[in-house]
Amino acid sequence: MRGWAVVAPDSKVRILDQQLEFSPENNSMSTWQKLGSLTALIVLASMITLASGQQVPPTLTPEQQARLQIREVMDGLYVLPGFDGGQSGGNVAVRVTGDGVIIVDNKFPYSFDFITEQVASVTDQPIKYVLNTHHHDDHSGSNVDFLPSAEVIVHKNARANIVQNGQPGPPRVAFADETQVFLGGAEVQMFHFGRGHTNGDAVAYFPDLRVVHTGDLFVYGQRLDGSTLSPFWDFGNGGSVLEWPATLTRLLALDFDTVIPGHGPILTKAEVREFRTKMETVIDRVSAEMAAGATRDDIGDRVDTNDLDWPLPPSRFRNVFDELSGAQ
Repeated sequence: MRGWAVVAPDSKVRILDQQLEFSPENNSMSTWQKLGSLTALIVLASMITLASGQQVPPTLTPEQQARLQIREVMDGLYVLPGFDGGQSGGNVAVRVTGDGVIIVDNKFPYSFDFITEQVASVTDQPIKYVLNTHHHDDHSGSNVDFLPSAEVIVHKNARANIVQNGQPGPPRVAFADETQVFLGGAEVQMFHFGRGHTNGDAVAYFPDLRVVHTGDLFVYGQRLDGSTLSPFWDFGNGGSVLEWPATLTRLLALDFDTVIPGHGPILTKAEVREFRTKMETVIDRVSAEMAAGATRDDIGDRVDTNDLDWPLPPSRFRNVFDELSGAQ
């Protein structure tokens, strides 16, 4: 059973949150009326889930639920907001055409009903294509439910990660460097620009709208609980902090104005440049401390990123140390 507007993590195969260690506005009265029945549905879903041994969806406040409702970015393009990998999932882009809908990412394994109901609130067209930015299941968790009625497309490395991590719903279609989807006069381009968050990161580019969905190659702002997001290089699935800035440089070569990050608010190209600069700063600081004699054990104590507003745990600096020293 799925509850109304359920978005939940599946800790079995994903990064629970951008900050954790790796382990394998304008709402109608009808929206608030729906929220009135949400608590009862979550309680019922939780009871059934506990009995079946499955993971329960998180309990969200009405204010948090309101933040997750679909909203228009521009004519023909909507977003289902996502602020973190633990409660809300990733941002879902929704491109509406006269011949069907293309979405980018699909949140958690529990999110299929929520996504389809939200999309149905703005169009009667069916979802025909689902584009995965990468394999983490706060972005691709509903693949298995979409596959019977839509084509799911992913980078080949992300598909391999889905398979090796035992995630359900590996897509039937994968690409190497780039691909295009054409539907109802709209075009969406997908690119793999290199390693970063994982080895299978893809960006979705809407050339006519000058909009890009970056997946977790770019994250920004606060989670639903108010804590601050920071980047995660998933070494277990081919990620690379050292290659990440160059990947972002290739992304920035696209002609776009508007950015839908993997998590966070709608932003501009300037914030992606800022993110790249911060990434380079982290690498430079770790490198400088290594040259000054830092060891793997003490590197986390010697590098400070508070001025970057990136609360990185010590293990992240050890990751950078490993990659710089060739241990990774």
